[in-house]
Amino acid sequence: MRHFYLVTFFVCVLGVSILGFRGQTFTLPPLDQWPDWAFPGMEVQPKHRPQSASAFFADGGSDRLPPPRTVARGMMRDDLHLHHGKVAGGGFAAGFPPTLTVDGTFLERGRQRYQIYCAPCHGALGDGNGITKKYGMGATPSYHDPRLRAQPDGELYQTITLGKNTMMSYADKLAPEDRWAVVAYVRALQRAQQGTVADVTDAAGKKALGLP
Repeated sequence: MRHFYLVTFFVCVLGVSILGFRGQTFTLPPLDQWPDWAFPGMEVQPKHRPQSASAFFADGGSDRLPPPRTVARGMMRDDLHLHHGKVAGGGFAAGFPPTLTVDGTFLERGRQRYQIYCAPCHGALGDGNGITKKYGMGATPSYHDPRLRAQPDGELYQTITLGKNTMMSYADKLAPEDRWAVVAYVRALQRAQQGTVADVTDAAGKKALGLP
C-alpha cells in the first residue's frame, strides 16, 4: 500500500510538471508526444500555404484553378432578366425583374449606390456635371438625353454591368439587385426633370401645388 501511495504521488507530480495547473499560461511551445511521421501535431500540418511553391504540380505552384465552367455557390446566374437585363430571344428587358419590388426602400438603396459610384461622373442630377468634369472629363453623357431616356431598362443595367466606352464595369462593386436599384433611381432622376403637373396624383402633392 505504501508503494501505491508513492507511485500515485509521483504520477501526480509528473502530470502537474508536464501539464501545469488549470488556468496557467504556458510560455513554451507544447510538447509533441509522438513523432511527426506517426501522429503529426496540429501545429505541424502537411499542407501548402496559399500561393506557395509545390514540386508536385508541373507549374510549380500549389494553387489550383477551378475546373472549367464551374460556378461558385450562390452565383448561378440563370435568371436572364435579373442577371443580364434581357428577355428570351436576346432583346433588352423593358421593365424590372418580377422578383424585385420597386418601392421607396428600393429607390433609397439606388440613391445611395448612385451617390457612391455614379455621381462623381454623372452628377447628382444625372446631367453629366460631376466632379470629374472639372478635371477634364467632359464626355460624360446626361441621363436626360432623349437617347438615354428611350433606352430599355435592361440596356441601362447592362451598361452598369459591362461598362461602355470610358466607363468601366461595376459588376464587381454592385450586386445585380443594387444595379437594378441604380437603374430605378436613374429613371426617377429622368422623371424629375421631365415631369409635369399632370404627374401629381396624390392629395398632399396637389395641395402643396395649390391644385384642385
